Parts: sequence; C-alpha cells; structure tokens
Amino acid sequence: MSDQRPTANAQTFSATGTTAPVIPPPKKKKQPYPFWLGGVAASIAASITHPLDLTKVRLQASGDKSMIKSLQKTVRTAGVRGLFDGISGTLMRQMSYSLCRFWAYDESKKLVVKGSNPPAWQLALAGSMAGGIAGVVGNPAEIIMVRMQGDFAKPPEKRLNYKNCFDGLFKMVRDEGVGSMARGMGPNVVRAVLMNASQLASYDWFKAQILRGGYMEDGFGLHFTASFAAGTVATTVCSPADVLKSRIMNASAPGSTSTMQAIRTAIANEGPMFMFKGWVPAWMRLQPTTILIFVTFEQLKRGVDWWRGD
Repeated sequence: MSDQRPTANAQTFSATGTTAPVIPPPKKKKQPYPFWLGGVAASIAASITHPLDLTKVRLQASGDKSMIKSLQKTVRTAGVRGLFDGISGTLMRQMSYSLCRFWAYDESKKLVVKGSNPPAWQLALAGSMAGGIAGVVGNPAEIIMVRMQGDFAKPPEKRLNYKNCFDGLFKMVRDEGVGSMARGMGPNVVRAVLMNASQLASYDWFKAQILRGGYMEDGFGLHFTASFAAGTVATTVCSPADVLKSRIMNASAPGSTSTMQAIRTAIANEGPMFMFKGWVPAWMRLQPTTILIFVTFEQLKRGVDWWRGD
C-alpha cells in the first residue's frame, strides 16, 4: 500500500477512519490604526486648502462682500504669500483638534455602535461625542488659527502680529490670562459637535450605503463620492456656529464675547441670514478639505496595512 500524506487541500483521516476537512488557522485579528493618522491626513488637506480657509475667516469677520474681493485684497496687500498667513496656526489646530476627533470617533463607536449595519443616529451620536471632546481640546489652537488668519484684515494698529502659533499662544496667555484659552469655547464646541456628527458620521453612512447597494467597490471612487456628500452636509449644518465662532474669537474688547450679544447685534444689523454668510467660500473650502481628508486618510490606512503586511 502506498504512503499517503495529507496536504493543505486534502482531507485527513480521523481516529475512527472517517475523513475530516482540514480546518484553516484562524485569521489574525487586525490591529487598530495609529491614533494620529487622522491628524496627519487633516494636516495634509489643510495645507493644500489653507488659502480658501483664510478667505472664509476674513469674509466672516470683516465687511468684505465676496470671496473674490477678499482674495484680491489679500494678494494686493500682502502678495501671494499672504494667502498662507497663519499656516502654523492651522497645522497646530489640525494636530490637536483633528487628531483628537478622529481618535475619539473611533473610541465612541466602540461604545454606541451596535452591529455591522448601524443606523445613522448611532454614527451621529458617536460623532457628537467625539466633537465635544475635540472641541474642548482644540479650542486654544482654534483661537490662534482664527486670529492669525484674520489679523491682516484688521487696521495695522489693531493687529496682533503673532510670529507663529507658539508665539501667539504665549502672548495670548501672557496678555489675556489662562482663561483666554477658553474664549469662544461654547460656539466652538457646538460647531465641533455639529461638524463631527455631520461630516464623520455622514461619510461613514454614505460609504456604507453605496457599498451595500453595490454601486461601487471600495476604492478611490467610493471615497470621493462619500466625502463629497459629507462635505455638503457638514457645510450646511455647521455654517451658523462657524460664523459665530469666527466673530467671537476675533473680538478683543471686554464684553464682546457673549454669544447672545453677538447674535442680537448681527441680526439687528444684517438680518437672520447672517448665520449663513460665507456659505459659498465655506463650502468651497470644506468640500475639497473633506475630500482630501478622507481620501488621504484611506490611503494612509492602506499604507499602514501594506507596512504591516495585512
């Protein structure tokens, strides 16, 4: 009788003489991605779209009538380099706020998301929790970013002239006290909750729906489509809080930081639609930023998978 040896695809004999299939080894559990991956993706995206973000902030905080006029004023008064005013504040903000929100969103989903097909409200709840945490953590960097971006739009005698984000943080604490780091935290946290509930959650939801419907496979096309939809939703939901945040954080006079006072004054002078002032530049800034963030984030995750050999 010939000697038979089992192979990976063959059947093996049990002690009773019956055959049994070879059981493959259990799959290796996938390791979590680095917690800082979202912050890096957001920093890359923000560096590319910084001129649009700068224009949005100046449009919201100044009397400029249109995005084009605001861009022209910046280039005319400060040159093309002026379009990157405050870039260090932007990067500081991304590596605090954005890093925290992506990490907190993943952790929050572990607590509130049930099953492999979660409803939109569970994703939105996880996004809201992440936004609340990130809004508090990133508030000081948010102030510095807004001030550095809006500084050149002010008269020379009223400019803060921060050299970089660290210089700005030091001068703010020295001149205005530690409590100044909480300036505008209320509307900023509200905006962060709205942003993450609408942007992160809607991206996950749109992505899952497209995959489930079989319209696209997991790849660049899917990531682009889901992020485009998420960017539009997030811009509309966040516009009112974004306008209030920019105005309050740019304020420096005592008593000018009240959210209700800012709302009453703006409604009296501009009408209720002031809360959507700058929607177009906000959309034009947030849309490519959202697309770049998620496309870059997905590619970074693939890079991590390749590095690990997954």
